Amino acid sequence: MTALTLQLPPNLKFTDEEFEQIVGVNKELRLELTAEGELVIMSPTGGETGNRNFDLLGQLWFWNSQKNSGKAFDSSTGFKLPNGGTRSPDASWVKMERWDALTPQQRKKYLPLCPDFAVELVSETDDVEDTQAKMLEYLASGLLLGWLINPKEKQVIIYRPNLVPEVLQSPTSLSGEDVLPGFILNLQPIFG
Repeated sequence: MTALTLQLPPNLKFTDEEFEQIVGVNKELRLELTAEGELVIMSPTGGETGNRNFDLLGQLWFWNSQKNSGKAFDSSTGFKLPNGGTRSPDASWVKMERWDALTPQQRKKYLPLCPDFAVELVSETDDVEDTQAKMLEYLASGLLLGWLINPKEKQVIIYRPNLVPEVLQSPTSLSGEDVLPGFILNLQPIFG
């Protein structure tokens, strides 16, 4: 099963509170809202993708626990982007000063910002072109570094502001560069 996008009438726009209510009564679904007002229903992942996500998050968590320079998030975290979309990357991170600038109320809801770093891990059910478009949406919203990891193709696309996305074939690791100093993602367990 792939993601399902519901086309909504153009005059039907959800407030943040209404979208949260829709998500709240559909807890079994992973929902995103595009900037165009489309409701995206994400399918659950399979075992291999779930395990890859877990490995990715574990490596990010470990680095972040050592550096304590920001907050890391899993795929359940919604980000209210400047374009009006609400998206949930598979893994993400926000610099501590940006986190600290949020009010306690803002921290409890969809975070009203774009993450500084985001990862999308392509699963068997994902459309690669849709995932690439999502990465470009993050980039246009202020993303500093993004990785689109495609285990099936053993390919990574790196997204950076004002640069053409860089395609790597079969890398063994990725550097967090100056956004996540010292973070090296070991891709061997993810490419398995």
